[in-house]
Amino acid sequence: MTPHDDFLLLILSSPSGAGKTTLTRMLLEECPELRFSVSHTTRAPRSNEVDGRDYHFVDRARFDALVEARAFLEWAEVHGNRYGTSTAEIDRARAVPGCTGMIFDIDYQGARQIGSKVNDVVSVFILPPSMPELERRLRGRASETEETLSRRYAVAEREIEHYALFHYVIVNDDVKRAFDELRSITVAERARRQRRAPLAEALLRAGRLS
Repeated sequence: MTPHDDFLLLILSSPSGAGKTTLTRMLLEECPELRFSVSHTTRAPRSNEVDGRDYHFVDRARFDALVEARAFLEWAEVHGNRYGTSTAEIDRARAVPGCTGMIFDIDYQGARQIGSKVNDVVSVFILPPSMPELERRLRGRASETEETLSRRYAVAEREIEHYALFHYVIVNDDVKRAFDELRSITVAERARRQRRAPLAEALLRAGRLS
C-alpha cells in the first residue's frame, strides 16, 4: 500500500504508562488536520471511554470474523485482549476534507505489520525516564490491580526491547518537552522531499507549459 501523495501515516507506540495517550491527545489538539485511527478491541471499555471514539469495542466472534475477512491492516493480542487497525480507517481519513494524515496508537507488533505493508510510514517509540517511574505511573491508575500491574510491567520490558524497530525515540521525562519533540518530528516529516515531490513536479510541469 502506498501513501496518498503527502498523506502522513504516524505510528506512536510505548509501554503502558509511558504517556503515549496524553501525547497523542496533545498532538491532535495542536494539529486538527490529523485524524486518530480508532482501533477495534475485544477488551471491555473503561468508564471514560466511548465506543467509536476511543475504540470500536467488539466481542471475540466479531473480531475473528474481521480477521477472516482480512479487514485489518494489523492486529495483535496484548494483555489477553485483541487489538486491530481496520484498513477502512485510512480510507475514511483520506476522504475527510483538509485531513493530511493519520495517527496510529499501536504496539510494536502492529507497527511491524503496518511497516511491512505501507510505504513511508513514520514510527515513534515513547520511553519512560526509568522503570521505577513507569511502575509509579501504573500504580497511579485506579483501574490497575496488582495482577494487571505485574502483567503490564512484564510486557513493558518486552516492548522496550523492540525500540530499534522505530524511526524515532522520545523519552517522556517531561511531557511538554516530549510533546515539543513529537511535534517537531511531525513538522519535519511533512517537509520530506518524498512528500513534497508531487507538488514540485506539478510546478515544473506547469512551468514548462507556460
